[in-house]
Amino acid sequence: MTATEDAWELPISECELVRLTRDMQDAHRATLPAMHAGAVDLTEEIRARAAGEPRDAGRRRFLLGAGGAAVAVTLAACSSSKSGGSAASSAASGAASMSGSASGQYTGDLKVVALATALENQAVGAYQAALDAAKAGKLGTVPPAVATFITTAMGQHADHAKAWNAVLTGAGKPAITNVPLSNQAATVQALNAATDVGTVAKLALSLEDQAAQTYLFATYNVTSPGGIATAATIAPVEAMHAAILNYVLGQYPVPDDFLPTDKAASPSLLTV
Repeated sequence: MTATEDAWELPISECELVRLTRDMQDAHRATLPAMHAGAVDLTEEIRARAAGEPRDAGRRRFLLGAGGAAVAVTLAACSSSKSGGSAASSAASGAASMSGSASGQYTGDLKVVALATALENQAVGAYQAALDAAKAGKLGTVPPAVATFITTAMGQHADHAKAWNAVLTGAGKPAITNVPLSNQAATVQALNAATDVGTVAKLALSLEDQAAQTYLFATYNVTSPGGIATAATIAPVEAMHAAILNYVLGQYPVPDDFLPTDKAASPSLLTV
């Protein structure tokens, strides 16, 4: 289906893809207030922690613990056992790698925030590269509905990156405007080599699976309730991206009982 230029065909109707994209955008807009509230709370928690001030987070931790379970169910409903390979590194290093101190200017939960920002920037760049390639005629025939999905998903990733960067700058750290990830060169190389929409969709799916699973892993392993809330709010949107890409690839997104985290990115991917 993707062997030669122009051989790829959209396996669902454009009307169906437009509907799915519209639903995805509605879901994204519905999450924005909670996402921004969580980011603000996370910033306040980090500032209070740095100042040595206690934060009464016991009740919120309990509620967010339940929220973590809820988001796991939501993500599982959007996941697929047919997903292809991932550009992400394994999360097998465990919870300590998510919340523990590390070298560089971002440590503790801020390292997870920095990782999330870099992943969002990576997705924005990948989708922009796909649009540029399509405009240059490098991907063969690109259905308008596919271009609309790409543009919409790219905008949502940009919104997520903006929220995470607000946390970094609010904590007195530099915003991340590039992609400081050790797998970025390989990702760019793969995108540049793509000659059809199907190949780009597979690459995008690997990035979306990576992001969704990273956020799920974070909900169970970061120490900040605000960080948990923000990750739990964004994760289902990323999972919707992945589910739609499965449809674009002709793969029905069969729900899993539990979303795995084997494709979650480790903070060790960060180069800052």
